[in-house]
Amino acid sequence: MFASYMINGWIMATIIAVLAGAVGLFVVLRGMSFAAHALPLGAFPGAAAANLLGINELWGLIGFSGLGVIGITQLAQRQRRDVATALVLMALLGLGTLFLSLSGHYAQGVYALLFGQLVSVSRAQIWPVLALGLVILVAIGICFRPLLLSTLSPDLAATHGVSPKRTDFGFLLLVGAATAMALPVVGALLVFSLMVGPAAAARSLTDRPATALLLSVGLALLTVWASIAAAYVSDWPIGFFVGALAAAFFAVAQLSRRFRRAA
Repeated sequence: MFASYMINGWIMATIIAVLAGAVGLFVVLRGMSFAAHALPLGAFPGAAAANLLGINELWGLIGFSGLGVIGITQLAQRQRRDVATALVLMALLGLGTLFLSLSGHYAQGVYALLFGQLVSVSRAQIWPVLALGLVILVAIGICFRPLLLSTLSPDLAATHGVSPKRTDFGFLLLVGAATAMALPVVGALLVFSLMVGPAAAARSLTDRPATALLLSVGLALLTVWASIAAAYVSDWPIGFFVGALAAAFFAVAQLSRRFRRAA
């Protein structure tokens, strides 16, 4: 479990869990779970495009995440947000199918981008992810109060000079960047589980934003670490454990909330 070939995976999973927990809380509070699901799925054409161009796939993922964010925010001005998100997702998935087929690694590329390749993480992959992760965390720290204010009371935020549209766009950029950097390692499906499950559980356990943020990060870390250990021991897919534990934490948090209300 702590063999040399697993150490890089542990480090990368820890970085991604911290980011997913921090970003995921605002994803849940702002009702952007569908966007958090669509952006990683829509970003995978970037990896295929980067493969065709012979560049680092991280830049391709970031680029297509940015396209997804722009598409969602622009279409959301004319359509409901969920409709805009679905339209952008359909377009990007179509491009992804084309790029992956042209690259000649169709099946392997789809599997890696959907479910990740935690065991094959190299030391060279960690540094750019760590640097981008620190930038995202600093941005969340700086924008914590404006984000929280625009989430809880958009009208009050507007009176304080916080533009809801700009806040939405900026936050979607953070979600896109976080999902893009996590996609090659844990996959699109696991990114969604890590962003929504622990954050939703934390939101059910406390109404204090700062406490909920710390709880969300802690639960995301616990989910990832326990999943890696369980997958190593059982030889079952790590995705099963990530999804199951995230759902279990949310279920326990909901039961705890009901008991507190009944008491």
